[in-house]
Amino acid sequence: MLNRIIVMGRLVRDPELRTTQSGVSVTSFTLAVDRDFKNRDSGEKSTDFIDVVAWRQTAEFVCKYFAKGRRAIAEGRLQIRDWKDRDGNNRRSAEVVADNVYFGDSKRDSAGDGYGGPPPYGVSASQAPSYGGGYGGGYGAPAPEPSGFAEIDDQDGDLPF
Repeated sequence: MLNRIIVMGRLVRDPELRTTQSGVSVTSFTLAVDRDFKNRDSGEKSTDFIDVVAWRQTAEFVCKYFAKGRRAIAEGRLQIRDWKDRDGNNRRSAEVVADNVYFGDSKRDSAGDGYGGPPPYGVSASQAPSYGGGYGGGYGAPAPEPSGFAEIDDQDGDLPF
């Protein structure tokens, strides 16, 4: 059987880090994901709001580097949960349990939003340096810039391409 899902959208609100009674970090957040097609009647795109749950270092990574409005890519599995509401009615919810969360926009795209900046481009929670815990991934502490490389100014007109 295969249960893999990848969704990309913008965070609806700032994620908040919580801790279970046994000390495990967890966060839940919602991604606003635009549909690829427009509504026939209104001509506007619809948006789906998809709940995502991240655990351990991935949760810490998300809470440290993501904020409301940032584009994120969540990769994981789809989970369906049955629960009862306050009135005792049976309910069912779908959510993505994220194994990895990636940056969906560039550092330049997020400038001016109060965001301190991500680790180097393309780093996910599973690729970032790990600081213990043994869960297979770090929580996204910024890696030092590789020696011999430096950011270039966008205004540099002497680029060979």
